[in-house]
Amino acid sequence: MRLFYGNDHEVFVLRGDEGVNVTGLLTDLPHLRREDLMAALIADFDAYRARIEAHVASAPGVKLASIRIRAPLPRPRNIVCMATNYMEDGTLPAPPPINAFHKVSNAVIGPGERMILPDAPASNFECEAEFAVIIGKRASNVAEADAMGHIFGYMNFLDGSARGLPPDRNVFFQGKSRETFAPTGPWIVTADEIADPYDISLKLWVNGVLKQDFHASDMAHNIARCISWASSIHTLEPGDILATGTNHRGLSSIQHDDTIELECTHLGRLMIKVHDDLHRTWPRETRLERTSKGLGPLPPQTSGKYAASEDKVTA
Repeated sequence: MRLFYGNDHEVFVLRGDEGVNVTGLLTDLPHLRREDLMAALIADFDAYRARIEAHVASAPGVKLASIRIRAPLPRPRNIVCMATNYMEDGTLPAPPPINAFHKVSNAVIGPGERMILPDAPASNFECEAEFAVIIGKRASNVAEADAMGHIFGYMNFLDGSARGLPPDRNVFFQGKSRETFAPTGPWIVTADEIADPYDISLKLWVNGVLKQDFHASDMAHNIARCISWASSIHTLEPGDILATGTNHRGLSSIQHDDTIELECTHLGRLMIKVHDDLHRTWPRETRLERTSKGLGPLPPQTSGKYAASEDKVTA
């Protein structure tokens, strides 16, 4: 089943090229606002699944083109993002130490919305192709052997990043938790629809040019390990998001008016725009292209406020 929010945060199920509104079946779920309804459904999905399926089988649908598709989980309690969690096409000699960071829920946006580049002295900005796990069952100190049973589903996830912000090593919060830096969607695909979550291809285009093209089988720490480790640090709740990381070799700078598209096998295509009031510019090479030329992985800003010379960009 593919679940999404549409219009005024009504809950829909995807049926072909239509959405079927199931919001009326969910009114008895505890929620303050419709933005909370999806997480409430996830927490009690087994009790609602049969009636949703029966309704979708017979109810009229609405063409997707006439629905404003929103972020599937606009107000998650937790967004846990795995860091350096790919073997970079098998080029790393060993898996990096397992690591993660949080994004704030304010960072979430949905399909067709804008990622806003802030007025900050970043060396550059990047947008990372990922897919995310949606937690379906409360998880605290979960064993790896049991971790996959805590998954509700999967969705596309983009990790916006401001690189090189001073001071040195003060990285994750100010670089990752900017508002609009967590685009998601267009829908959640329930776990039963994904036979093998490592058989997922991730592709990211910038203005129609393919930049990232990698496979989930290259993951350094598998999903069960990530859930187990994260749940040993804090409890994961139904509706929480765990993003599984990216392959950095295809990352490239993003700038004003770019169109970013992410497509993951089974999960649909997510498109967003980029907005920068300062209209800053950067070279378009990927990290792999730059390092193959003997350059640092992050390019220098070529125009606009905070523009710096190449020798100042070191990481």
